[in-house]
Amino acid sequence: MAESLIRNADTVVTMDAARREITGGDVLIRDGVIVAVGQGLTTTGTVIEARGAVVTPGLVNTHHHLYQTLTRAVPGGQDALLFGWLKTLYPIWSRFGPEEMRVSALVGLAELALSGCTLTSDHLYLYPNGARLEDTIDAAREIGMRFHPTRGAMSIGESAGGLPPDALVEAEPAILKDMERVVDAFHDPAPGAMVRVGLAPCSPFSVSRDLMREAAVLARDKGVMLHTHLAENDEDIAYSLAQFGCRPGQYAEDLGWTGADVWHAHCVKLDTTEIDLFARTGTGVAHCPCSNCRLGSGIAPVRAMRDRGVKVGLGVDGSASNDAGNLIGEARQAMLLQRVARGANAMSAREALEIATLGGAKVLGRDDCGSLEPGKRADIAIWDVSGIEAAGAWDPVAALVLCGPTRVRDLFVEGRPVVRGGQVVTVDMARVIETQNRLARRLAG
Repeated sequence: MAESLIRNADTVVTMDAARREITGGDVLIRDGVIVAVGQGLTTTGTVIEARGAVVTPGLVNTHHHLYQTLTRAVPGGQDALLFGWLKTLYPIWSRFGPEEMRVSALVGLAELALSGCTLTSDHLYLYPNGARLEDTIDAAREIGMRFHPTRGAMSIGESAGGLPPDALVEAEPAILKDMERVVDAFHDPAPGAMVRVGLAPCSPFSVSRDLMREAAVLARDKGVMLHTHLAENDEDIAYSLAQFGCRPGQYAEDLGWTGADVWHAHCVKLDTTEIDLFARTGTGVAHCPCSNCRLGSGIAPVRAMRDRGVKVGLGVDGSASNDAGNLIGEARQAMLLQRVARGANAMSAREALEIATLGGAKVLGRDDCGSLEPGKRADIAIWDVSGIEAAGAWDPVAALVLCGPTRVRDLFVEGRPVVRGGQVVTVDMARVIETQNRLARRLAG
């Protein structure tokens, strides 16, 4: 029996039903599960001293494209809107293979971990040169991250009126066959699962309606979740109206893409009717504030979504459209954007932190994660608030979102250390970064 105790935290932010914050708090962990949260707890196992720190649930990332960490700050795509940005990057991504997928995932996952993330989804929708979903699953196992990869797909290339080049699309029967393969091979529905797999046709402008329908049928037959991009910007809305004669929300509803087992990325341009549809059906949203700013897509109506009861989590989105992968930074940006749109009281720091933790867990269907309470998995972030970022802060919990730190001191996933003393301890990061930069130079050359 492995037992450890996080002891004497300045504040333990539980995110439990009462949203308790425990001063001088402790968290007792046994075999990867939280068994007690309170004060004055004891153990015969390992003790992690947390004086001078705030302890939170691990953050949850609900949308990413990990492979894109190899294409940050690419010239030609730095100042483009979504569609132009994609057209710049598709030819580069077509030269990826299994090594690029695995190494870029290692870098992206480590970056997330350092920003307090313990559970992340990933949307991998292109598979050039023998790349497969398990390239990223292997990387998550190396890092030690709890992982929700999705088998994405593109099936309509330029010659058929789609956006991606023909070389990056797949035949739909092959897509469905591989979707079934990866679910059977890797999806774990059990509580505490380290890997769950979702199905994720890329977007309305890169797959057929038939594939959307069939993927939804397959997902429900297999008991897995569905994910795609929706209503990201004005171009997205115009495409939906021109090609389908309806707005994205109606498109999703008609194809079976609403429900508690579905979450959509972005949703910047949802109208009131669509927000009400998502609230009524339990459909989730991955809010990606930095990416939405970077691509000029707009400000998602998160306040309206939350007020109507829509499940909202945060996503860093791909590192080619952010270009960073700092999840606590996304929480700050989410708060700031709602204030820009709705006023200074539109979103508090604590609500942003809730969206980043419990909100994301709810979007991904993980009732075993997202809060610090007995029975939940021991996915825990320890933030050192004794340094310069929080110096002078009167409220250390709000400080995490308002001023920092933006890098965790320690991070535990399933009770196992992934970050210690601000450094990833599960892989040789110097070697991984060296490999990543070598691969990026080769792609640029």
